[in-house]
Amino acid sequence: MRRFTDARVAAIFETYPPAVRKRLATLRALVLETARQTDGVGRLTETVKWGQPSYLTEESGSGTTVRIDRLKAGDGYAIYFHCQSGLVEEFRQLYPDTFRFQGNRAIVFDATETPPSRELGHCIALALTHHARKRRPRQTARR
Repeated sequence: MRRFTDARVAAIFETYPPAVRKRLATLRALVLETARQTDGVGRLTETVKWGQPSYLTEESGSGTTVRIDRLKAGDGYAIYFHCQSGLVEEFRQLYPDTFRFQGNRAIVFDATETPPSRELGHCIALALTHHARKRRPRQTARR
């Protein structure tokens, strides 16, 4: 596992049961790798927001915060997105039969479930470029 850049995040990971810790470590690696492979994102800031491991595009300002955590009830885990961004609705339209969603803020998984990395990586990339995509001028049709 890649070293934590924030000791508070490392401490949170230590509190997770081993099975959930392993799944969240895989999810964390996917977030970091997706950021590395996505143009314009830059280096992520790993920190704690709302008590959850969080990944911010502070360097580029290209996207919205992505958070990961275990579910409060049960043995599952989730990846969280800003609830007013519209991202989860976008993911729901793109992948209606691939993921389970929690309202307008999360994609949730069972503790034994391995998320499909290609599809989830696409969702993460969309979140990490959310602001940059909104800033792009819309193309108008020429007559």
